[in-house]
Amino acid sequence: MWTKRGIKVSPGIAIARALVIDAKDRPIPRRSVGTDKVQAEQERLDQALKASRADIQQQHEQAEARFGADLARIFSFHLGMLEDTHVLDQMKQMIGQQHITAEYAVFSVLRDLVKALQKTDNPYVSERAGDIWDIERRVLGHLIGEVQAELSHLAHESAIVARDLTPSQTATLDKSKIKAIAIDAGGQTSHTAILAHALGIPAIVGLENLTAEVNTGDQIIIDANNGIVVVNPDAAKLMEYRQESDRLSVLETTLDELASLPTQTADGTSIELWANIEFPSEIHSALEKGATGIGLYRTEFLFLAAEVEPTEDQQCEAYCEALRLLNGQSLTIRTLDLGADKLYQLEKQGYLERPEPNPFLGCRSIRLCLQNLPLFKTQLRAILRASTEGPLRIMFPLISNVVELRQAKMILSDVMEDLDEQGIAYRPEIPIGIMIEVPSAALQAATLAREVDFFSIGTNDLIQYTVAADRGNERIASLYTAAHPAVIRLIKEVVRAAARANIEVSLCGEMASSPEYAMFLVGLGLRSLSVTPPAILELKKILRSTTIKHCQRIARRVGGFDSAREVLNYLREELRKIDRRVAPATGLAG
Repeated sequence: MWTKRGIKVSPGIAIARALVIDAKDRPIPRRSVGTDKVQAEQERLDQALKASRADIQQQHEQAEARFGADLARIFSFHLGMLEDTHVLDQMKQMIGQQHITAEYAVFSVLRDLVKALQKTDNPYVSERAGDIWDIERRVLGHLIGEVQAELSHLAHESAIVARDLTPSQTATLDKSKIKAIAIDAGGQTSHTAILAHALGIPAIVGLENLTAEVNTGDQIIIDANNGIVVVNPDAAKLMEYRQESDRLSVLETTLDELASLPTQTADGTSIELWANIEFPSEIHSALEKGATGIGLYRTEFLFLAAEVEPTEDQQCEAYCEALRLLNGQSLTIRTLDLGADKLYQLEKQGYLERPEPNPFLGCRSIRLCLQNLPLFKTQLRAILRASTEGPLRIMFPLISNVVELRQAKMILSDVMEDLDEQGIAYRPEIPIGIMIEVPSAALQAATLAREVDFFSIGTNDLIQYTVAADRGNERIASLYTAAHPAVIRLIKEVVRAAARANIEVSLCGEMASSPEYAMFLVGLGLRSLSVTPPAILELKKILRSTTIKHCQRIARRVGGFDSAREVLNYLREELRKIDRRVAPATGLAG
């Protein structure tokens, strides 16, 4: 038995036999053709490109029906590449000048492009290599006449282990047979990762060389809740994970009855459980589980799923679709929050002049928007136009000082004036809020509270900046914890500042979705949590099983601890006392 850690991109636990996918990375030999054959080879290339475009168009339509228009834009990148005159001219010139086969021209040009992408240090750039592989295989398949084996019709349940999966392969996966995905390459912003998340298949990426160490048929555990792969587990580990998997299955079944019940403590205090989403297609599932609104709509995925910046109309339609699906429930839209791992897309579109030397502390999120007003105003126009469809709130991310907030509000006012002059309808009284996710904002919360209608505490970044630990670095994973006393103190101060200013405050980071923190956060005074949809029912059960006085006692006790270990041990023990069926299996997080 051995384990390996990667990057979790889609939650869940699966125990299955591994199916190792051969990358089929066969080189195409260089073959020459006679001068009289050059035109025929160029015509073969044209036909293969035409057939490939037809394939992708069909896949685009299927993806739109399955995932929605936003995710289907992933395949717009593929279509764009097959219509890129610079790339296509290179292929035709190679055939015409070097008298080579169409296969070798496609292979040579696209491999050079892949190598160039893979040499960059930027994750978003290197992750686009997977899309180029996908295009290459498709075009070569038409030229060579090979029919690629599909993963959509497997006979047995399997966990896919692959060097990489192309977006096309991922989009056709059969959830009834594919129980999980483990991939050597990739990151959280790869198109394959985004599709796996949308499908709801447990997935871990960035495993580096797992395919070289696993054989088809090996028993494998993919714990995508914690980013852990266990290969050929011993009896004890297998039993541990089977019990946890069974617990989660039973929990999901037994909790379904809670979906229609209100979220309130045993002594009658109401708690709002909102959902965090990335695509409108996730709203139906969130409402089914009992969400009372959307507390965080991450709009940057509209940009990541597209090759070019989405237009005002495209953005507006996505927001309108979300509001229509919510049918009167509130939608909180976070303005563009492209972080250090996603900035290349805007660099490519001309919004960044050069790579950032320290992107986590650089021109990202609201800073980037304030320096690129056309980008920012286009999104604000789209949001305002969509506001006529239902209750909507605007939330600015990564505010670090009051001047940034006032600038953002002033730009929003300018956009409103422009819409008024053009006679375009919108709701003028839209609640404005900010994410509290850097220590400077938390410490200045009392001042910021006088400027906004609500706060949302973004603990993912707040933890990272408070304890100076990169949340994506496994080497220092133990330092990155919401239980750190300094993080807890900052959250407490933000909640107090919001209460004194009489504005709403919620918490929307991963901490909100973790069962062990639920009673503590309510005890601090939070009455709204925005969480991942799968966490809603479990949190509802916990909160309906406790009282406000009990939660307040927990919060007071936690305030006296001076280490994260003490905090976590205490919170987990308190959770076990409430109901052992909803307590987390502490041995699985490693």
